[in-house]
Amino acid sequence: MAIPLADKMRTALATAASSRLAACTLGLTVAAGALLAAPNAAFADFRVCNATQSLVGVAIGYRASTGWVTEGWWHIEASSCKTLIEGPLSSRYYYLYAEDADRGGRWDGPVNMCVAEREFKIAGAGDCFARGFQRAGFQEYDTREQSSWMVQLTDGPVNDGPAVTGAGTQ
Repeated sequence: MAIPLADKMRTALATAASSRLAACTLGLTVAAGALLAAPNAAFADFRVCNATQSLVGVAIGYRASTGWVTEGWWHIEASSCKTLIEGPLSSRYYYLYAEDADRGGRWDGPVNMCVAEREFKIAGAGDCFARGFQRAGFQEYDTREQSSWMVQLTDGPVNDGPAVTGAGTQ
């Protein structure tokens, strides 16, 4: 007995749908297996978290193979984090400068480096004014050779400590 055309189409569609579902399930299983195979794998990066209620502009300084570099501006919304450097950290020391875009004020330090009004990547840390840049005081962070580091900006001192804190992971 011949199978009606409509039944053949239903069977073909059901088989195709079953194959796609199996392929999707296999893809998700492989992806989940890759994540489970390395449960201790940490994401390596330099992150800044803004624990204030204001928009913050952040610049970072570091020593690259070609010399000193400063980069900015990352705009970090209130109560959020942003990755400034992706991947394992290649320097031991990083320098951070940040400004509160809403209320004024800044998180700074004693190490002078160059910044610009708009987005920038500046080679060299000296002669800022002569090269048409501004100078800002950056705070030094000793990552102790950690592969990842996080700095948290707060509204004020935390437990009689600084308004900026940093922590790393191996």
